[in-house]
Amino acid sequence: MSQTPPQAAVLTELEPVVEENLNRHIKLAKEWHPHDYVPWDEGRNFAFLGGEDWSPEQSKLDETAKAAMFVNLLTEDNLPSYHREIATRFGRDGAWGQWVGRWTAEEGRHGIAIRDYLVVTRGVDPVALERARMDYMTLGYDSGDKSPLEAVAYVSFQELATRVSHRNTGKATGDPVADQLLARIATDENLHMIFYRNLVSAAFDIDPDEMMKAVAHEVMHFEMPGANMANFRKNSTIIAKAGIYDLRLHHDEVVSPILRKWRVFDRDDFGPEGEKAREELATFLAGLDEQATKFVESRERLRARMMAKGEVPVQV
Repeated sequence: MSQTPPQAAVLTELEPVVEENLNRHIKLAKEWHPHDYVPWDEGRNFAFLGGEDWSPEQSKLDETAKAAMFVNLLTEDNLPSYHREIATRFGRDGAWGQWVGRWTAEEGRHGIAIRDYLVVTRGVDPVALERARMDYMTLGYDSGDKSPLEAVAYVSFQELATRVSHRNTGKATGDPVADQLLARIATDENLHMIFYRNLVSAAFDIDPDEMMKAVAHEVMHFEMPGANMANFRKNSTIIAKAGIYDLRLHHDEVVSPILRKWRVFDRDDFGPEGEKAREELATFLAGLDEQATKFVESRERLRARMMAKGEVPVQV
């Protein structure tokens, strides 16, 4: 982890902002319980206890919903790695430490709830799911040498990306129970995004150039935390083709709204380094927008061909 003296100073100056936003978060966050969102009456024993083991026909989810739920759950499962990452960057003392603990506790509910739902409803193969969990958690997650400001910029985008993914996955399941559950989880993710987004806003006022460089770097090198899990590329392609999460959504509903909130392209307080980073970011975003447009056009052509053949394409 790299932490330059200017960034360390910004982190210290942000402590009162962290405390203010932690208090705000706690007031806004509503208590909820994972067990309330699981249809327990659909559950039954597996063969180990005299019941019947999982088979594909037991699932009411199509292949797209299975892929999205699988990826979403495994991503949530790696919470111990994420906790280590933010505790290392932000510390375990004071308001920063309180936030790290609170965030970890809230995130822990997500994996519990999704797993219980999938096991009880037999939505996916529980043996394959458990083997994948063991492999992915053993591998862990390492964000590399992100500085604290790069980390807080990254999680601003990542939390919103996760919200969009969960919300659209819920719609794609075609199950009102799953939709309600994932909407509830998405609400948590949105509050987490607002917390981090507010910290970045404050950091921009403290040290515009350092924050601008961090934001530009994270946008241009962004990838979801689950990118190193097995079969991620295959599953992410399925997810993108269904419109659950794709380049268009990433550009329009994740990156652009947050950059507007920070007034990245309206600020007039950057020095040479900040201006250079902003220019590089603008060039990158133009390319991302072009890529997103090409992807959507290609997807629409594919859907049109499927419809012509009498096939029904999956989309959210």
